[in-house]
Amino acid sequence: MTQQLVNDEEIVTELDISHLTIEDDTPVDNLQSEKQQRLLVEPLYSSKALSPPFLAAANVGLFYKLKGDPVVPDMMLSLGVQCADDFSKKQNRSYFVWEFGKPPEVCVEIVSNQEGDELTLSRKSQQKGKTTIKKDLYAQIRIPYYVVFDPLQQIQGQNEMNGALLRVWSNVSGRYTELTPHQGMSEVGQSICLEEVGLGLTLWSGQFEEEVTRLWLRWCDRDGQIILTGAERADAERQRADAERQRADHLAECLRAMGVNPDEI
Repeated sequence: MTQQLVNDEEIVTELDISHLTIEDDTPVDNLQSEKQQRLLVEPLYSSKALSPPFLAAANVGLFYKLKGDPVVPDMMLSLGVQCADDFSKKQNRSYFVWEFGKPPEVCVEIVSNQEGDELTLSRKSQQKGKTTIKKDLYAQIRIPYYVVFDPLQQIQGQNEMNGALLRVWSNVSGRYTELTPHQGMSEVGQSICLEEVGLGLTLWSGQFEEEVTRLWLRWCDRDGQIILTGAERADAERQRADAERQRADHLAECLRAMGVNPDEI
């Protein structure tokens, strides 16, 4: 710890995190996960669906204790906080709970294989001596909402997704209670509201950045309407402007047919 003397008394001014590894250069596991992570982050910033400040991030270490490895959610959302100005300082480049003063409200895990320990320990993790699944770990950190999205149906066994694509839990006194009905959701258009966040999550089928229709997890409002990306809003605005222009052109043609010059009105 960094220390200084004030009136001959020693006080702690900064936690020593020099021993912590905050970047290990591990690549994103696959294209589907990378796109899904961005689809959960970008709309929150471009849409202004949440009142600032807030922090939405993908694949960033969540440090909840000084000793031991962090957990790295595929996406996390924390309300009432923001990134520090100076990213050159190590303590500003990851989510240290003691720096932000609180854990995130939401942690999302996007299942891409059977090794993620989202709901059960994989054989590989058991061989390494791990004893805690991510769901229990997030509960211990007191993350209010834990979300598991299994778009490729990789973990559908007993005590896992049980046929569902999306399951959401709410933290009550350090333990999770499932919010999604009937142990999960599988139908496009179904949504679940996260009351502490003021937004919901919904299963959506559509095109994102390419002309291929796929299943996605998206933020939505309390009524289930998706939070648009910046590109989607720009496209919607172009369509609205085109429609207005077409209506104006049609009106002008009608006026001319009546012998009225629209430019003189």
